[in-house]
Amino acid sequence: MEGYIIKCQRSCNTRSRRLVIVMASMAAVLFVLQTLRLPSFSPHFPSSKSYITDGERSQNEDFLSQSPGVGQLSIESVSNNLVKSVKFSKDSDHGFGIIEMEGELEEDEDANAAIDLNEGKDTDNEFPADLENDSILEEIKDSENGFLLKADRNDKEHSPSVVEQTVILGNGTLRVDSSHDSATEKVISDKFDSNASSSTTLTTKKKLIVATLSSSEMNELLLKNRASRRSMRPRWSSAIDKQILVAKKEIEKAPIVENDQQLFASLFRDMSKFKRSYELMEKTLKIYIYQEGKKPIFHQPLLGSIYSSEGWFMKLMESNRQFLVRDPRQAHLFYMPFSSRFLQASLYVPNSHNRTKLRQHLKNYVDVISTKYPFWNRTGGADHFLAACHDWALYETKNTMDHSIRALCVSDVGIGFQLGRDVGLPQTYVRSPKNPLKDLGGKPWNQRPILAFYAGSLHGNLRSILLHHWEDKDPDMKIFGPSTFRAVASKMNYAQHMKSSKYCICPRGYEANSPRLVESIFFECVPVIIADNYAPPFFEVLNWEKFSVMVPEKEVPRLKEILASIAELEYMELQMGVRKVQKHFLWHHKPVKYDLFHMILHSVWYSRVYNFKPR
Repeated sequence: MEGYIIKCQRSCNTRSRRLVIVMASMAAVLFVLQTLRLPSFSPHFPSSKSYITDGERSQNEDFLSQSPGVGQLSIESVSNNLVKSVKFSKDSDHGFGIIEMEGELEEDEDANAAIDLNEGKDTDNEFPADLENDSILEEIKDSENGFLLKADRNDKEHSPSVVEQTVILGNGTLRVDSSHDSATEKVISDKFDSNASSSTTLTTKKKLIVATLSSSEMNELLLKNRASRRSMRPRWSSAIDKQILVAKKEIEKAPIVENDQQLFASLFRDMSKFKRSYELMEKTLKIYIYQEGKKPIFHQPLLGSIYSSEGWFMKLMESNRQFLVRDPRQAHLFYMPFSSRFLQASLYVPNSHNRTKLRQHLKNYVDVISTKYPFWNRTGGADHFLAACHDWALYETKNTMDHSIRALCVSDVGIGFQLGRDVGLPQTYVRSPKNPLKDLGGKPWNQRPILAFYAGSLHGNLRSILLHHWEDKDPDMKIFGPSTFRAVASKMNYAQHMKSSKYCICPRGYEANSPRLVESIFFECVPVIIADNYAPPFFEVLNWEKFSVMVPEKEVPRLKEILASIAELEYMELQMGVRKVQKHFLWHHKPVKYDLFHMILHSVWYSRVYNFKPR
């Protein structure tokens, strides 16, 4: 009997051990499965890293010497679907058009993400000025700096400007053609689904109704946003943060400057603060540029396009020695050098109504830099900045980079531009990238016989209204559509009209921004801005009322009445203001003090200083 009991006990013990082993194995399998599933949940800021304590920080100090393999996976996998090479051809308006890109383009996964894109149309452009002058353009590669230029063999005074039409050929290559086609405006609602992840569906032909803000209301909004909006607190402190706080205090107590040989007080909201802030920027600011990302979307400046602002800034920023540092731990700001124009040209499939891949590509890029480096996660991207001029940049950066400082040409507060944090990027069309100052200036104020001038394509409803009321209606109002301007262009081209006009009309097209605004300043013509809720470039520091006229869109029928009511003395002051502010809107191959490059950089610096939230 005892032997039987002992045998049963041994059998039970064996079964118990087996049961324990089986349960332990099942638990191990469940643990492994749960561990593998965790990365699928994306945190608020895209990264695999979490909050970093002081104890963990030492591990991140070695990131500069680590292998880049971890951070390159997303970009490498996406780049396989990007264009492998880019070919450029002569383009009579912008210098170079992308005529062919080898390699397959990515296909859109979500066919329901229907977005009205105004297929292939540029944001805006001045109408062809020298339609009859067939300039022969050729590509010139700067061997030292490696950027793209255009050259005019015939050395024509002005190159015509036309609209680019992006076409996907049957074999998957991409070509950009030139055309003068105009399209009916299709407005996109900016109400994005906050729960959307990789795809977003928008309602076409549905305009987001936003109250029109006056200049004073825009000023109030700027101050309100600056007081209420702050970037997230850094997750750990840094000596860099203390320098920003010190700079802000220095700006706030800036000594009063009454006279300055290089600046004019009337053009600024507060010249003393601007001057002190600019000095501190020159003395303090350090920037790190991420080397991640492949051409042409990253690190490829395009200088001869109506989107050339982003290209010129990229070229000058990447070649700068004053502000750049190799050690990112010394940086106050981090530059993400991508081209919104090349992003669109490389990834968007015409007529697909789907921009998901464009935004996803930027998200993948953020995943790379936030995984490889600790800096994005420290501030949630608040100390990172970008410069993008394409219409779609607001959408492409939404939810991924909209906590960063975005220098955008589309600076319309009605469709998502964050006044007080985002920066208005001037949209420039450089007629001669080899000589960006070619043909600068215009006639004196008393030798401008034309009251007002406009010539352009019919982009958007407002321009149709403008032409309906003023085309061929009044000899003082030189308002031309595509067909009527061709008849006069042979006698006086586009630039000559601007040089001979008191006021140059700058109406919104599909979007509020236009290269016409900076062109007016370039040719010393007082710009007349007709674009509700548009925050002009450098709005946070410049007093635009001193060198421009702002007309509400609803007042287009009264346009001549408004301009004619401006007294001669007041016009003289406005035109003098244009001549004085001109220096702040000029590109130079080697940047000079207070020029366009430095003004953009200062606005980014200023935004960081005034939006910084100390730990």
